[in-house]
Amino acid sequence: MTLLAQSGSDLVLRVARFSVLVRPRALLVNTVLCGVVAALFVVVVAIGTRWIPIDDVLRGTVGVADRPTNLIVQRFRLPRAVVGVLVGAALAVSGALTQAATRNPLAAPDVIGVTAGASFGAVVVLLAFGGTTFGYGGAAAQLSSVGLPIGAVAGAFVAAALVLGLAANRRYGAPRFTTRRVVLAGIVLHAAFIGLVHWGLASGDVDQASKAQVWLVGTLHGRGWEHVTGLALALAVLMPVALLLGHHLAGLHLGEASAATLGIPVVRTQLLLFCVAFALAGTAVAAAGPVDFVALVAPQVAWRIVRSPGVPLVASALTGAALLLAADLVARLLVPGHELPAGSVTALVGAPYLLWVILRSEGRR
Repeated sequence: MTLLAQSGSDLVLRVARFSVLVRPRALLVNTVLCGVVAALFVVVVAIGTRWIPIDDVLRGTVGVADRPTNLIVQRFRLPRAVVGVLVGAALAVSGALTQAATRNPLAAPDVIGVTAGASFGAVVVLLAFGGTTFGYGGAAAQLSSVGLPIGAVAGAFVAAALVLGLAANRRYGAPRFTTRRVVLAGIVLHAAFIGLVHWGLASGDVDQASKAQVWLVGTLHGRGWEHVTGLALALAVLMPVALLLGHHLAGLHLGEASAATLGIPVVRTQLLLFCVAFALAGTAVAAAGPVDFVALVAPQVAWRIVRSPGVPLVASALTGAALLLAADLVARLLVPGHELPAGSVTALVGAPYLLWVILRSEGRR
């Protein structure tokens, strides 16, 4: 291994014919974030109607605790915590990609209408085929479990296609996506899809509408291994693609002209980033409902603590996982005897942050 160059605290190392940029600060932040996520994960599994000591949580995870503890940990609490980690990571990376592609901290999937489109697609499936999990039983519930992710992802891509179609500026030949047009088109479509969701709930069956209403808040309650399986498979495909595209983020952060000068195909890269981001958002919504503001807040928090040229994907994923686990923890402890949806906690935190970003951007003009 050879040290090629040193710029500030960053190092460029060469191993054989390959070179790699090492950022010590990013490594330190990611290590700390891994510890935070692991600590929150254990606490989320331990807390419930019955407190399970931390050592029993660890033994129950590998199946060597007593039988009731093994059952509670492995069947109920472990899949819920795993879904929290995966959904938080998926939403955060989705937000990081859209913010990087548009160079706008407001351009998160839940602001530009993508998660609202995913919600509409999922609600159509819920109202058409019934229950949201296998636990409700029946052929309709089985079809719902299969169709819910498909409906959510399809809704996300329909919303994304509409946003990009409205935002594309073809005045100079090839379509280009300005940040202002993407955000404005997204806000309009977000309102339209929310209106369609409310119309579907008002006109659908009362029982199914009430189940869909609970899901629409965004919650980890009742999540099982069937949710983990689909989510993990989708992320196993999408996350490597996102990381492969990640080396373009720093170039896009410099602006379209500078990115083109560096040899980055700007429009094609933007479209690929949007596609991966929207698939991640749709998959996350299918698993836990539209948990707002994680995609908006997590990438910006990660970017500020890592201090990297572009939005850091790994740190964003870890920050998103930590935010959602913390929100779920607060939601379960805030009102004794009652469990709030995690989405309500993220909304309470995210709404002031969104207001701060808008006021800050206005102050710069």
